Amino acid sequence: MAKILLVDDDPQALASMCKILEYASHEVVTASDGQAALEEIRPARNAGRAGNRFELVITDVRMPRLGGLEFLRALSLCGESTPVILMTAFGKVEDAVWAMKLGAVDFLTKPFKRQALLTAVDTVLKRVRPMAALERQEKNPAAGVGMLDSLIGQSAPMRELRDIIRRVAPTDATVLLAGESGTGKELVARCIHRESERKARKFIALNCAAVPEQLIESELFGFEKGAFTGATGVKDGLFEAANEGTLLLDEIGDMPLQLQASLLRTLQEGEVRRLGANEPRKVNVRVIAATHRDLRESVRAGNFRQDLLFRLEVISIRVPALRERIEDVPELAAHFLDVAAKRHRKDVQAFSQAAMQVLLEHSWPGNVRELSNVIERAVVFATSAEIALEDLPQHLAAASSGGMAKPRTPGGTIEVPLGASLKEVEDLLIRKTLEATSGDKNMTAKLLGINSRTIYRKLDKRS
Repeated sequence: MAKILLVDDDPQALASMCKILEYASHEVVTASDGQAALEEIRPARNAGRAGNRFELVITDVRMPRLGGLEFLRALSLCGESTPVILMTAFGKVEDAVWAMKLGAVDFLTKPFKRQALLTAVDTVLKRVRPMAALERQEKNPAAGVGMLDSLIGQSAPMRELRDIIRRVAPTDATVLLAGESGTGKELVARCIHRESERKARKFIALNCAAVPEQLIESELFGFEKGAFTGATGVKDGLFEAANEGTLLLDEIGDMPLQLQASLLRTLQEGEVRRLGANEPRKVNVRVIAATHRDLRESVRAGNFRQDLLFRLEVISIRVPALRERIEDVPELAAHFLDVAAKRHRKDVQAFSQAAMQVLLEHSWPGNVRELSNVIERAVVFATSAEIALEDLPQHLAAASSGGMAKPRTPGGTIEVPLGASLKEVEDLLIRKTLEATSGDKNMTAKLLGINSRTIYRKLDKRS
């Protein structure tokens, strides 16, 4: 599925993780420390290839010669953008903080279970792969179709969405994207950027729900040397990094309330103040915010500033749910089939009539992301050139064959062992809901009635 660079100075741990990843069909290259890992990456870069050969790097923190944090810094200095998952047996908060500040996308504490490793890898790849393809297209637009053509579908809602983007993109107005999880809000944001006058500049995305609360401020605004314990150097925040470009603040509804005032000031004044700095610095950034929440309800609940909402929704765009444009499913399914067949080197070319009928009848609570996951799974399990009904997930096929009413959201019952502790019940509930939503953490949080940040925290503890 992916080519992964695995870095650890413990031969036994390296062999064990390598076996787990290879069993999951990943191609794994190993290195004993950060220096050896850099030597694996550099030949491809020096040969003039785009980026490096690896889709993901997983590295230990504490290693001889060059540790994980130093390796991460070296990657950044080389201009490499490969996502990195850091792991450590020490579980130090300081390591996690610095890992996030240096650009790590995830952090695993040893010992972790096999499924925790596979889930972390799968989550990162699903987020990074489509964005990497779009970035290649942005850098070389002549090599492919226009960005708006990446918004697949000819339904009325999609035609209207493309028309709105054409009118909004040339302006510098702040945009608020609203829509359910999995509808493609980040893709819409990238389209707005690519169709704007800022297209030659950077597009940077930050998921406000995925970054620990204590790190968001330094991530956005940067810091000066000595601003806090461990701040041994100066770091630009994302506003400065995106200067003259576009900054996407995804899941803006999860931004801590105390930070919202700083964001409002930046939007109004066009300047940022690094942590520990005396003077503000001017920035020229177009901000696009995205949320799956009803922000007006969040304002009423006291969780979101009304003045910030007014400032963000200069232009508000609603991204339609997949069930509202169900006629686009065949075109989307064909696209995901082509992508998955190439990725997994399978000769799968079409859908049976029964399989397509099931796809058209499903309500898709996870939207386009869920459809993509379902198609990729079907391609992996397909035994012929045509995806059959039995290749689809059991809950889809069962709902169709049994004539059951289609739920608007994932449903069902969960069996709890007698005598299970409250924590065991909680873990089981989270795990089963994640399975039902195809790994969508935001929808899982919504169904369970908790904050998405709580889901991220509990999953981290479970790992």
